[in-house]
Amino acid sequence: MRISAPQLLTTALLFAVTGGFDPAPAWAAPQSTSTSAGKASTSTFSVEQLDQMMAPVALYPDSLLAQVLMASTYPGDVADAVKWSAAHKDAKGEEAVKQVASQPWDPSVQSLVAFPQLLAVLGQDPAWVQKMGDAFLAQPDAVMASVQRLRRQAEAAGNLKSNEQQKVTKQAAPAPASTTTVVQQPAPQTIVIESSDPQVVYVPSYNPSVVYGSWAYPSYPPYYYPPPPYYYPGGALLSFGIGVAVGGALWGDLNWGHSDIDIDVDRYNEINTNRQIDRGDKTWNHNASNRDGVPYRDNASRERYGRQNEGASNRDAYRGRDNSQARTAQRDQARKSMERSGIEPPARNNAEARQRAGQASRDMGSGQRAGAGSAGQRQAASGNRAQDSAAQRPATSNTRAQQDARQRSANTANSASRNNAFSGASNPSQSRAASNRGNSSYSASQRSSGARSAGRPVQRSAPSRGGGGGRRR
Repeated sequence: MRISAPQLLTTALLFAVTGGFDPAPAWAAPQSTSTSAGKASTSTFSVEQLDQMMAPVALYPDSLLAQVLMASTYPGDVADAVKWSAAHKDAKGEEAVKQVASQPWDPSVQSLVAFPQLLAVLGQDPAWVQKMGDAFLAQPDAVMASVQRLRRQAEAAGNLKSNEQQKVTKQAAPAPASTTTVVQQPAPQTIVIESSDPQVVYVPSYNPSVVYGSWAYPSYPPYYYPPPPYYYPGGALLSFGIGVAVGGALWGDLNWGHSDIDIDVDRYNEINTNRQIDRGDKTWNHNASNRDGVPYRDNASRERYGRQNEGASNRDAYRGRDNSQARTAQRDQARKSMERSGIEPPARNNAEARQRAGQASRDMGSGQRAGAGSAGQRQAASGNRAQDSAAQRPATSNTRAQQDARQRSANTANSASRNNAFSGASNPSQSRAASNRGNSSYSASQRSSGARSAGRPVQRSAPSRGGGGGRRR
């Protein structure tokens, strides 16, 4: 490419004014969003990744591609629809959509059961479906640009043209919003794919590695999910199989100028009789409540959709956390009734509960201390009564006790004086008397032992209760 002298002069002036060259000239290839300066992010998809994931569906008719993009934002519902379609192989078209009207899936997913051959492809890689939906939510402009880029490649390779099944047309690209005077190259035309018969839709089947010609990103080869031969017996490079009478099953269409999806409200309400929408809802909006807890890939989508789940305001009621004014009034009335009946009402909050627990602990401690004092008083009173009883005993008791003490002392002294081998030598009569007493005691013990051995009862004498010292014989 030759550059003339005036162009070089213009470039030099531009360099002097701006301080450098334009980092993205008009003729340059689109840069990857993952490598653009200041825009690198692990939560968005690059151009290579977008073309890779959109290659299997970029050549679908616009109305069918719109349904696929909407449905892919609900990957859990798509997985359920795949299972249902596999179990109902003969169900297709508008009748199949009516059969799943009671399913909790998003209407965009319900519409896909009209095309069992399409669900057979989507069911081969649920991760791919989820990535496609995440990309459309986070980067709708980039997804639309990827589809157009791929369609131009297929057209350049001679594999995208009108036929009995589809009609391929080109539309002028929308005028840029900028009013700058800088001359730019005109944007390429938008390629639109429609069904030749609006009531019959053919789902194309093709190998992306072939239909797009030479692939620009060897490190990111296009995805390919061959459909079951049951639906495409021919096996041609680009085959369409059997057409599906859709009726009102398809109600969305791609809006290339705004990178969103237009809704045909009349067709939508005709097929979704239990999920009517207003006539003003002509642009599709993602319904986060049908996401079924599947996390969003990027922070922007999490912030936008993560807090907008329909029915979130009803969760407290579902969990027993009804904070309505009527419920509050009922609680207050019940509390007052308990107070009138002498029943302590439950604590209103954790702080009040802790305060009650602390007061109960203090009351228990006071009760224990009071009980200990009472026990001490009882013990002291018992001691006083014992002292009074001792003071009121007759004097004779004290005299008798003193006499017994003197007698024990005398006996101890006598025993001490006798406690030697020659103590009875000076008094033989006393020794004989002691010996006789010993023999008598031994004889008595022998008689008692003999009586026990003979089995005769032994009568022991009991002290007389009359106060005398005699024994009863």
